[in-house]
Amino acid sequence: MPTEASIDDTRSDEELIALINQGDAEAFDAVYRRHRDWVATVALRITGDHALALDVLQETFLYFLRKFPGFVLRCQLRSFLYPAVRNLAIAARRQAARHQSDGDALPEMPVPAVEGRAEPDRSQLSRVLVALPEAQREVLLLRFVDELSLQEIAEALKIPLGTVKSRLHHALGALRQDPATKKFFNE
Repeated sequence: MPTEASIDDTRSDEELIALINQGDAEAFDAVYRRHRDWVATVALRITGDHALALDVLQETFLYFLRKFPGFVLRCQLRSFLYPAVRNLAIAARRQAARHQSDGDALPEMPVPAVEGRAEPDRSQLSRVLVALPEAQREVLLLRFVDELSLQEIAEALKIPLGTVKSRLHHALGALRQDPATKKFFNE
C-alpha cells in the first residue's frame, strides 16, 4: 500500500528511476502516480474511448516496467513515454475498430446551437482541431495541452526540432484563419 509520502514524492524522475533500478517498488509507484493522469489523458485523446485509454495506461506502465533494471533516462520521462502511449493507443483504437460492427453504431446526434454565446464551446474547438492535419494537431496538443517544450516534442516524436517548429507554425496559422478561433489571436 503506498504511503502518503510516495504520493507527493518531491524527488526527481531521475532519482526515482535510480531507485527503481535498485529494486525500490515505492519509487515505481511514485513515478506511476506522477505520470498516470497525463498518460491516460494522452491515451484518451488518441483513442477517444475511456476504457481503451485505461488499457493503454496499463500497457504503457508495463512497457516501462520491463525496462528495469538497467534503464537509463536520457530525456524527460514524458518524452520517453509519449511514443509508447501513442503507439499503444493507435493499436488499441485499430483493434477496437476491427471488432465493432457498423450495424451497432449509434447515429450521431447534432450538437444544438446555443444562441448568444460569444466564445466557441468545446465542440467547436474540437471541430477546428480535427480539421488540422494529424501531425500538426499532435504537435499543437503536446505543446499547449501537455506543456512539453519544443525540444521535448522533437525527442518524443523522434523528428527534427525544425519540423516541430514548422508543424506548430502551420497549426497556429490555421487556427488564426479559422472563424471559430480567429478572435483568440491578436492581430
